[in-house]
Amino acid sequence: MAESGPVVSSETPSGTTDHSDWMSKIPEKLHQTALWDLAIPGSHDSMGYDLDMDSSIVEPDSLVHWSHLHWVRSLVRDWATTQEVNIIQQLDAGVRYFDLRVARKLNDTNPTRLYFYHGLYTHSDVETVLGMFNDWAERHPKEILVLALSHFKGMEEPIHIHLLNFITTLFGAKLIRREDHPTLQFCWESGRHVLISYDCPANQYPGMWRKIPYFYGNTMEPSKVITVLDEMLQTQRPPNYFCVCGLNLTLPEDFHAFKYLGKTLKSATVQDLPTLLDWVKRQDPGALNACVNIIATDFVNYLDFVSTVIKLNDKLMVE
Repeated sequence: MAESGPVVSSETPSGTTDHSDWMSKIPEKLHQTALWDLAIPGSHDSMGYDLDMDSSIVEPDSLVHWSHLHWVRSLVRDWATTQEVNIIQQLDAGVRYFDLRVARKLNDTNPTRLYFYHGLYTHSDVETVLGMFNDWAERHPKEILVLALSHFKGMEEPIHIHLLNFITTLFGAKLIRREDHPTLQFCWESGRHVLISYDCPANQYPGMWRKIPYFYGNTMEPSKVITVLDEMLQTQRPPNYFCVCGLNLTLPEDFHAFKYLGKTLKSATVQDLPTLLDWVKRQDPGALNACVNIIATDFVNYLDFVSTVIKLNDKLMVE
């Protein structure tokens, strides 16, 4: 098999580069590499493009009481909108890790209906979106998806059981099991290419993986994000397991947040993403210590983020 680089270059209608089959094009030398040793692009708050302005405010707690005010919901949306391309476009662009925060709406007449959320609830319900992932996975059997479900706001035990049963039935034999040691070759030969991280230990099913650590700076300053990521990779990177480095910026929870009210999350991200991508370019997924794995960001369609992460795998080809 020819050892051509994994990066493809054709433009999708959304303006992002088409990497819909980048894993299938990885050089043969890397086929036996564990997935947690590859560089994988991810999206932070992956459903952030789908927020419902008519929903009540879910977070932050300090603004929940003001849900009836349109301008407050609009402010929350401006800072909670983390993506602008939909799930299928993210998949086609090469994103393979998805940060999915799940919640049940209060007083929903359907006892098992769930939504995603970030500040506001999404328009789309969880089962519909998971069906989209499954349909895409059917069409791309050599691409491995990592779906990280977390937070589970307003959910009790019976709803967890319903969701877990739905997931195991929907994805079926495509689910990578906890006892598996997933490499590209293993996933291709076994037909298992969807990995579910379910961040609720009391409700682990055989097909669910434990929480994947998500490292982030918790700051609006890109230099501090970089400092925190470097430190966490050095001290908290789990051996033989996945981890995420989040490039996302985070508003302060105190009065210092007011200094950013003239911006939106998108404008702040686009301004600072070049600095963060310079850090990405310096990383080496094959380093003996502090190696990166999944790298996630807001607005994945900007500044060739996905291509930058995928290209890190070229460094694994160097003897």
